[in-house]
Amino acid sequence: MTTPPARTTRGPRFVLACIGVGLAAGLMSGLFGVGGGTVIVPMLVLLLHFDQKLASGTSLAAIVPTAAVGVISYAVHGSVAWIPALILAVGAVFGAQIGTWLLHRISVVALRWGFIAFLAVVIVSLFVVIPSRQAQLELTWWIALALLATGVVTGILSGLMGVGGGIIVVPALMLLFGTSDLVAKGTSLLMMIPTAISGTVGNIRRKNVDLAAAALVGIAACTTTALGAWIATLIDPLVGNILFALFLVFVAVQMALRLLRDRRASTAAGDVEGPAGSEGSAAAR
Repeated sequence: MTTPPARTTRGPRFVLACIGVGLAAGLMSGLFGVGGGTVIVPMLVLLLHFDQKLASGTSLAAIVPTAAVGVISYAVHGSVAWIPALILAVGAVFGAQIGTWLLHRISVVALRWGFIAFLAVVIVSLFVVIPSRQAQLELTWWIALALLATGVVTGILSGLMGVGGGIIVVPALMLLFGTSDLVAKGTSLLMMIPTAISGTVGNIRRKNVDLAAAALVGIAACTTTALGAWIATLIDPLVGNILFALFLVFVAVQMALRLLRDRRASTAAGDVEGPAGSEGSAAAR
């Protein structure tokens, strides 16, 4: 594990950076029903020079208190489907194991481009299907099985691509199950908690979490999560869909840029190895 420079200096810059990241992540989490990892991970890498794995592990730990506050905020308005959330969580925990197993067996690059295309379809759909605030999720055996399958797919994609479940579950609940946007967001946050706890325990064992940073980010996020959830209840569902679509555009662009950077880096490495390999062959001849 690469130790970030910030780990050696717990000064004001470290504290302020963690608090700033937490405030932004909490607002996004409450407003969109997502974990906030799409904000936390790149900001920890950029501001505190965490490596990708440490940033992801720290982000997952910070999501636990953030999601808990978000669930409470949505539950106050009756916008959490408790049993469906638990069904989704069971599927997601199981699916995450499949995703991590498949990680080294299939082309993740192709999958990520496919996921970006999937996000593009979701973004368009958000302008076509506007959820009703009165819509509820009526649980039947068929719906329960569909929720379990959705959880499994969410877990697989999370394990393969390191994305939070919220950007999959929220649009799935609205577009496939016909729930209101608020119920989708509150249910998504509840689903994340057991998944995040399970992942965090594993990351702590592997020493892949900066607990001080996670605590600062998580506590700061808790102060703005309720604000984000409150704003979500005030805005029109169409406006909420537009804002969520913009957020998904941000996620898709971020993933695409990372893929392009990785491709350039691998191409550059190949160019460096090529001449060296040629010289080695000439020397051998």
